[in-house]
Amino acid sequence: MPADHPTLPPVRLLPDAELARDALAAPLLARAVRLARWAGPETRVSAGGELVDEQLPAAAEQLGLGDEMSEGDGEAYASEAWRVAVDTGLVDVEDPDDLEETTDGAYPADEGEATGGVTTGDQLALVTSGSPQDVLSLWLDALDVAFADATVPVLDDLSAAIDDDGEIDFESLDWDPEEEAEFLEGVLGNLYLLTVVEGGGGGAGGGTETAVPLPVLAASMIVPDDMGEPTDDILEQVSEAMMRLDEQFRVLEPIGLVSYVPVDEALMVEDADPEPPVGEDDVTRYGMVRLTPLGLYGIRSRMLEAGVTAPVVGELADKDAHALLDGIAHFPEPAARAETEQWLAGRAPLEAVRELLAAARGRDAGAPLRRLQCQQALSLVGAEAEAAVREVLDDAELGGLARVWLAELGAGEVPPPPESMIFWLAVDTIAAQLDAEGEPDELQELVEGLVGQHSGFFEAAWRVDHPATAEVLEAMGRLHRDRAVAKDARKAAFKARSRGGN
Repeated sequence: MPADHPTLPPVRLLPDAELARDALAAPLLARAVRLARWAGPETRVSAGGELVDEQLPAAAEQLGLGDEMSEGDGEAYASEAWRVAVDTGLVDVEDPDDLEETTDGAYPADEGEATGGVTTGDQLALVTSGSPQDVLSLWLDALDVAFADATVPVLDDLSAAIDDDGEIDFESLDWDPEEEAEFLEGVLGNLYLLTVVEGGGGGAGGGTETAVPLPVLAASMIVPDDMGEPTDDILEQVSEAMMRLDEQFRVLEPIGLVSYVPVDEALMVEDADPEPPVGEDDVTRYGMVRLTPLGLYGIRSRMLEAGVTAPVVGELADKDAHALLDGIAHFPEPAARAETEQWLAGRAPLEAVRELLAAARGRDAGAPLRRLQCQQALSLVGAEAEAAVREVLDDAELGGLARVWLAELGAGEVPPPPESMIFWLAVDTIAAQLDAEGEPDELQELVEGLVGQHSGFFEAAWRVDHPATAEVLEAMGRLHRDRAVAKDARKAAFKARSRGGN
């Protein structure tokens, strides 16, 4: 998974029971289960545990694949499903070397094949009697098999790469298995990140609405972040990566990891080396991939195994208000809202608001952003919390946000704020925005709006007793597009620093 994202935004996951149902409905695992129930002592396998060629037509027929596709495709799907059944423990295949040689046919005449040695695996019982967690563990094992298959290159003639010792000569294939696996892990990590940032993951219905164009994913792995216009060499690498990913997502879709619209085959006929569709209207022709709710669960599980911090929405529900406000400080807005809603759901509104307001106090560096998150949390609470908010109207740090909340509620008898509170709230709000987002365009508009609304803004602002006053004024000097006003902001920042304490 991407090393530059060691801590990721939180994801919203479906309940385990719903994910387990999705796992059992995944075509590849469902086929593996059917073959495990079909297999028995007469099932013939090779020394490596694969179904022998003579068994594949019967296996494909058992899966209902005989009529709906060509014979070769049906047998290929059957072989793939059998491999999943073996590797996940749905069936047990005894090594032919461990079978006793008998005169009744324990070994067939054909070298490399064995009759018998196939028994029901312990994992098969989990399909009907296991917990949702058991089913998901089985599915993750199946995902490992599909992932390994996806990283194997498509070869017309693998025999050409077999050396004299019967081993695959990877160098002759120009294929590094570890490098290929690392590349696909990186792509899936980027897809996960894009999905979570856009919508937090599974929504109320568990859907993941973010479909990502294949060229975007390929470019995320190839194009350097600081590159302006991609070079021809980079574009060629992106095109090659797109073709690799097209094959890989076709393999990963049947396990339920992704929903995938493949690259339009007509494009490959028209142009054997298509360039990435920069500016194309119909980008879907170049492939679109979307993580399923099950896919989010699967990639997060793989990330956790790799040591990546990948939080899930709801982990802060039983924490105190301080932990909540600090924890959601840098969450994407949908995830922060969902986390706060879960936190509020387990508490009485009046006491929850009192706890949030108490946690929002402070003069430490993280306090402005806590207060901003507190204000956003209060927007989720109704009039039943009004009494708790009125309790802090005279508080120097909280009185401003309390008045904002009461005004938005439409409450009566809201006292006007003193001028000192207006300027303190302005500094606090800008400090929070700087901490949360740096210096986005929206903050520039806020700065210019504040200065425009208050004549002599900087003359009053530099006197504000806030730990971030000087830092905020310096930022305003960078952000304001009027050079004279920017100069006034820098002068005010100097005065604030000279006053001490900033």
